[in-house]
Amino acid sequence: MNQNNHLVIMAGGIGSRFWPMSSEERPKQFLDILGCGRTLIQLTLERFAPIVPMENVWVVTGEQYATLTREQLPDVPQENILLEPCRRNTAPCICYVSWKIKKRNPQANIVVTPADHLVTDTDGFRQAIEEAMEFTAETDAIVTLGIKPSRPETGYGYIKADLAYSSSRKKNIYRVDAFKEKPDAATAAQYVSEPNYLWNAGIFVWSVSTIINAFRVYQAKMSNGFEKLLKTLDTPQETDAINKLYATCDNISVDYAIMERAEEVFVRPADVGWSDLGTWGSLQAQSQRDEHGNALIGNNIAVYDTTNCIVHTTENRRVVVQGLDGYIVAEKDGILMICRLSEEQRIKLFH
Repeated sequence: MNQNNHLVIMAGGIGSRFWPMSSEERPKQFLDILGCGRTLIQLTLERFAPIVPMENVWVVTGEQYATLTREQLPDVPQENILLEPCRRNTAPCICYVSWKIKKRNPQANIVVTPADHLVTDTDGFRQAIEEAMEFTAETDAIVTLGIKPSRPETGYGYIKADLAYSSSRKKNIYRVDAFKEKPDAATAAQYVSEPNYLWNAGIFVWSVSTIINAFRVYQAKMSNGFEKLLKTLDTPQETDAINKLYATCDNISVDYAIMERAEEVFVRPADVGWSDLGTWGSLQAQSQRDEHGNALIGNNIAVYDTTNCIVHTTENRRVVVQGLDGYIVAEKDGILMICRLSEEQRIKLFH
């Protein structure tokens, strides 16, 4: 295991599309959504355990989730859990942790991942990440993971890869032609019909020097703010200084801030059973289903004359469903939600 390898887990989201199971008090990354006995953030850490030393694992999350993070990831050093005073999207979070890592190890090589994704082929995933990290350790490149699409998904951004141009160092790594916004259904169908379009998984690999230089070039104001705090980092004054700085940072994703502007950007295609688990429908698609297409997550569920549903109850009470087709049935903390899968985009309006 390379001692220069670092992992950054971004865990500040609130998972509003997974209500009522996910709430602002306990968002989905801290829940056992799959019913497997481990939360999504715990599964995320497990995926990277063979690649990154535990002392090099970093978690960036909101102040309100500090206790949850420490409880669920007790092996992560407490000083590596960075608390955001307010939500400012992914660019400030990555800039902050990158300066922290650079101060500790200027030779660091970093993989950045969301906390709440699912990967079923963990061996294939690790191989892809290891190849990407070997590449970024030798170059000034930025690498993103591109997922081979299995359907014309309108909920993901896409990466257009130049499959004719592979790296001379790594045959499975290709130059990125363009990043594409979430498409409409017709455009998504077109993308899926072409071999060079991949889902953007939001997983990034770069050396600490590469990402710091990218922030200096493309987000100079943000970079200067954190660089000025360099002497304050790892001191008792850090929290107050970061709290003041964060409020002045632009609310911007690293995709807009860096990825779409940088020149040396590559993609490593992967087919690893990935899902961002952003919706109930995506959870149903990734779950084991019965012969009628039902995904049942809970210990005491019975269904009759029911098809293509997802029933999720972590309470101990018995749940019986009859006569539904294409519905979400979810219970959490005294709230019962029954909603058409086709209307799940409206869930944000229900709470």
